[in-house]
Amino acid sequence: MFQKILIANRGEIAVRIIRACKQMGIKTVAVYSTADADSLHVQIADESVCIGPPKSNESYLNMENIISAAVSKGAEAIHPGFGFLSENSAFSTLCKEVGIRFIGPDGSVIDKMGNKSKAREIMIDANVPVVPGSKGALESIDEAMKLSEKIGYPVLIKASSGGGGRGMRVARNKGEFKNQYETAQMEAINAFGDGTMYLEKFVENPKHIEFQILADKYGNVIHLGERDCSIQRRNQKVIEEAPSLISEDLRTRMGDAAIKAAKSVKYENAGTIEFLVSGNDFYFIEMNTRIQVEHPVTEMVTGIDLIKEQINIAAGKELKYKQEDIKLKGHAIECRINAENPKENFRPSPGTIKLLHVPSGHGIRFDSFIYQGYKIPPYYDSMMGKVIVYGETRLDAIRKMRATLEELVISGVDTNQTFCYMILNNPDYVKGSFNTGFIEKKMSFLMEYTE
Repeated sequence: MFQKILIANRGEIAVRIIRACKQMGIKTVAVYSTADADSLHVQIADESVCIGPPKSNESYLNMENIISAAVSKGAEAIHPGFGFLSENSAFSTLCKEVGIRFIGPDGSVIDKMGNKSKAREIMIDANVPVVPGSKGALESIDEAMKLSEKIGYPVLIKASSGGGGRGMRVARNKGEFKNQYETAQMEAINAFGDGTMYLEKFVENPKHIEFQILADKYGNVIHLGERDCSIQRRNQKVIEEAPSLISEDLRTRMGDAAIKAAKSVKYENAGTIEFLVSGNDFYFIEMNTRIQVEHPVTEMVTGIDLIKEQINIAAGKELKYKQEDIKLKGHAIECRINAENPKENFRPSPGTIKLLHVPSGHGIRFDSFIYQGYKIPPYYDSMMGKVIVYGETRLDAIRKMRATLEELVISGVDTNQTFCYMILNNPDYVKGSFNTGFIEKKMSFLMEYTE
């Protein structure tokens, strides 16, 4: 087992990883930008290293500085968390070259699955269902338009290196295709430095269901059930839950497909296979080769610590679970708490936390990095933390989350707390009658009492 791990991230995920390491008896090294000098992850780590100024490309994306920090502090492994360098194949490869274990898959696998058009091609060859569209990357806009006519509008134009909703546009007819394609491509070039595009039939208002998988170096692959991530705003997840409301038959078929997908690329470590579900049909959309923001809901219903499993796998240990050992018990819900103003088009709201009260009790968890007096910097993602609750049934979990959000106090910055509360009080959400178009459809209701 590793003696010391460097966490190449910030915020709540860095805190989450440090806590897991401490429980395993592993020393930790935090890295931070000058804007994060007072952040919680820096304070609770055993050691810390400043890796640059506030801009991400000069700090949290600076591979050379992060590797130098790891070498200077004697860290044997690096955990990248999510975002930043977590799905960067060059960084994974660089770690390997300097003899540091990257807690995640090999760079060649990240290349295959991180490039969404390439991943789509691999899944087609592995007989995993995919949304109708281009087999791989598109050669030109002319090819894209011809294919759109063939599969029928509306179509979804997607960047091969996209993520977080960027580099993605819907074209509903031929007249708007060119503009939507060029806009998506330019956004992808600016965000990811890659203008490679691919095309899918746009599935109207599906469910977004993802399966958590674990895979070790010995070829053992299991899934830990699924999460419903359909409550989204502009392709960004807001509320997630586990398990979803799919049938046992569909769960079995999707779980088998998720394992097949991971085995097809000889995957190792934790990963997520994402599907769109329409009726009784499901389609692969992408694989995330890292831990997910919403991993806690899976932990709540399986009792398995995914960060510890990641570390064990990276250290060369064999999975201690078989598929038949995985039992989903109860129901878990997660709300992402962001520093943003829903009334002003969800404008980010950096500032100082003046008062913080975090609810506690049975089955309540708050993964965060904020504390009273902490100043949220304006340079990074607006997520301050995640409230996760567990109940014996879905209705128990909904009621517990409502009560938790009522009690949670974060003052000094605007938050989306009431917005999440309104979702949990919507009759259609409570009935489970929702899909990826839920927020857009219910926006007037959700905003009515949102402060």
